[in-house]
Amino acid sequence: MGCDKNLVDTEQMLGMLLADGHVYCDDVAAADIIMVNTCCFIEDAKVESIETILGLAEYKISGRARSLIVMGCLAERYKEQIEKEMPEVDVVLGMEASSKIARLLAEMDTDLTGRAKTADCCLSEGRATAARRVLTTGGHYAYLKIAEGCDKHCTYCVIPQIRGPYRSVPMEALLDEAADLVSAGVGELVIVAQETTRYGMDLYGEPRLPALLKALCQIGGLRWVRLLYCYPEEISDELIELLAQEEKICNYLDIPIQHGSDKILKMMGRKTTRQQIVALVEKLRRKIPDICLRTTLMTGFPGETKADHLMNMQLVETLGFDRLGVFCYSAEEGTGAARLPRRVSAAKGRLRRAQLMEAQQKKAFCAARAMKGKRLWVMVEGRVVEGADAGTNLYMARTYKDAPDIDACLYFESEREFMSGDFVEVTVTDARYYDLIGEIP
Repeated sequence: MGCDKNLVDTEQMLGMLLADGHVYCDDVAAADIIMVNTCCFIEDAKVESIETILGLAEYKISGRARSLIVMGCLAERYKEQIEKEMPEVDVVLGMEASSKIARLLAEMDTDLTGRAKTADCCLSEGRATAARRVLTTGGHYAYLKIAEGCDKHCTYCVIPQIRGPYRSVPMEALLDEAADLVSAGVGELVIVAQETTRYGMDLYGEPRLPALLKALCQIGGLRWVRLLYCYPEEISDELIELLAQEEKICNYLDIPIQHGSDKILKMMGRKTTRQQIVALVEKLRRKIPDICLRTTLMTGFPGETKADHLMNMQLVETLGFDRLGVFCYSAEEGTGAARLPRRVSAAKGRLRRAQLMEAQQKKAFCAARAMKGKRLWVMVEGRVVEGADAGTNLYMARTYKDAPDIDACLYFESEREFMSGDFVEVTVTDARYYDLIGEIP
């Protein structure tokens, strides 16, 4: 459950269990052991995680499951509460304790009486496992998690409390993992961390993201490298120049800016001002004219006034981001923002979110229509059976502007057979809201 960083943790754990001789089943009712990797970033994620755990606990009655294991962020943050209030859970594993999962299951196999001892939730150092990951993304793209934790301590965020301080994965380990993924058929690597732009500071004393990207681009068979979660204050001229020059790196940046009001940015503990954000976006578009910029904004932060909200609206209008996600503020216990006065009502926060998304929608639709006539390489995601004319196949694909699962798609028809992960050159012929329509020249 949760983010793509959590997904990488799960895939590494699956690789360990497979190497240890375990067998996976698609039907939860047939499982002997059920494991849930949870999220608790915001209140909605906590609720979803808890509901999922309780739903799966029913299979200890109706199925053959003898053990329910809960791991991940919720387990790290609420270990004692889970043990006390959820007797259905047999084992609680905190962050990075997944490295112990194979040993734990072996111990459970030898002693199936009573409730298993809760595993240690302390953070461990280094990579959890060297076993080959079991990809759950289809195999044609994969996430490469280059660091764990965060040092930013934004006042609304619990990530440093849950995942600990920022810890970069050594470059040699990342290059070995990337080469292994590409040899298994991965054509696109999506670079993730809580903050990718800070990579290497803790290990090497200086940012090493550009050096890592250059090395990744030397891997034969790799077509695309995509960057997510680049904090604006850490985007250097060296990184911008590399994006402009290296063909394998998608002209795409995800830059979480969170707000357009300096007052709110300061209260959030963010490190940039509105003017610095505007200057960065202008520089990126000047240096890389076809760059696609994604960002996230938060609405309803404590103390946010109508004037602050209008600054958010103006930023959307002025900068015209290609992709935008807007989230309503969620008060998380233990954070500085949760102690702030002048709470914004949930209803007002949702209204402001809707207004921001409506403003963005107009920008996005215009940007999609402006793509008409462009010739692009796209990655095929799969065939869409419904809606295809007789004798043709309708395919869904992604352009360099589209990160997996969160962005738009391009659709094209062809009499040829394509597989997921194939790269095809298409001409954009039309736009349907966010999505594009194309044809093979």
